[in-house]
Parts: sequence; structure tokens; C-alpha cells
Amino acid sequence: MRVASYNLQKCVGVDMRRHPARSMVVIRALRADVVVLQEADKRIPPRPAALPFDLFETKGFSAVDFGQPAGSLGWHGNAMLVRDCIDVVETDKLTLPGLEPRGAIRADLMTPLGPLRVVGVHLGLIRRYRLMQLNTIAHTLARLPDMPTIIAGDFNEWGPKHALDAVMPAFDFVNTGHSFPSPRPVAALDGFALTTDLKADKHGVLKRIPAPVASDHLPIWMDLSRRPPTPETTQ
Repeated sequence: MRVASYNLQKCVGVDMRRHPARSMVVIRALRADVVVLQEADKRIPPRPAALPFDLFETKGFSAVDFGQPAGSLGWHGNAMLVRDCIDVVETDKLTLPGLEPRGAIRADLMTPLGPLRVVGVHLGLIRRYRLMQLNTIAHTLARLPDMPTIIAGDFNEWGPKHALDAVMPAFDFVNTGHSFPSPRPVAALDGFALTTDLKADKHGVLKRIPAPVASDHLPIWMDLSRRPPTPETTQ
């Protein structure tokens, strides 16, 4: 199955035009079963969805309900779209520490690969707070029943993910390539982290038009499979 992540920038492109239909063209081009979104809502209360519901609901997607205010697509701008083949089992939202208001979303899903936990993030601009935020997520996940897990989103980390590894020892980061800024990408701000029972068979950055114009981030994608259990895990 394919998982994708995309910072919509509230559907405002680098041409400064707000064009939700153009953003939806990019989302459909990803051909993903699960799409994790950032900046999916406008910032001013009551935080209406930047991507109208009828745009994606008529294209075979539904929005995962995280108990957000009516009219919003997600929590702190984080949202998740799933195809009809995905069943939502449980959801939660997390308030993350830091100078700026940040949150994360979690959905436990039943997928063609079996149970899968997906966490959507948009981490802070300052590394100290990014590490605190990931530490909060790691501790929250450690209290839950074991499940193959993906963390997907805008990590806002300009360099290699080595610094993030220290607070996420149970996860491997996927090197998906540069995604920001979209017209000429120089940084891999967007990424995936996987528990060791999952494998990214293929991954990449969608550069096809209109993606370089539709947002200041390019979307990333990953084709996911389960790793066969090792002898140690079956004992």
C-alpha cells in the first residue's frame, strides 16, 4: 500500500493563489491509500478547512475524524485522508510542547497490510522543541499496544535526521529526498519514520506539474510492506 505526506500550505501556491482544486490534482496524482496532510486548515478560528470536503469526498477519499471543530479538516492543521479500503479503528490527538502551538494526530487503521498506526506531525521550527515534541510522541506511543507504526509529516529538520534518531530509537527514518522549497528543493523537511516491522519498498518526491506551484512543499510518498518476522520475534 502507498502512504503519502503533503504540506498543503492552506492550498496557497508559490504564485500566491489559493487554489484547492489544484491541490487536489496533486493529491490524486500520489495514488496513495493514506495521505497525511499539514496546514490543511486556515489559522484563524473557527479554522475552516482549506481543502473543501466535497473536493476529496467525490474523489474516493474520506477525512479521518479526530474530534476537530465542525468545518475543520484536522487538528493543529494536521489531517488524514484515507481510501475506502481503509477502516479507521481508533483515533487520538496530541498536544505537543514548544514555544509555538503544535499538535499531532494518531489513527489506528485496518489496512490491506493488516493493523497499522499512522501518526501525522508538523514539528516546530526550533530543533530543541522538535526533539521535545518527538519525545512526547515516543512516550505516548510506548504506552499503547504494539502495532506497526508510521510517523509522517513535516519534520522541519533541514539536515540529516541523526539528531532525531536519538529520541526515536524504535523508528528508522526514510530518506525520501528533497521536498522544500518546491520550485527548487534543497531540503528534506518532509519525511517518514517507520518501526522496524515495516519496510519502504519504494519512495520518492512527486515533482510533476502542478506540484512545484501548488504549495511551497512537494509531496512525498512511500510504498509500504511488512517485514517478515525474524526468529527472535517469533520465539
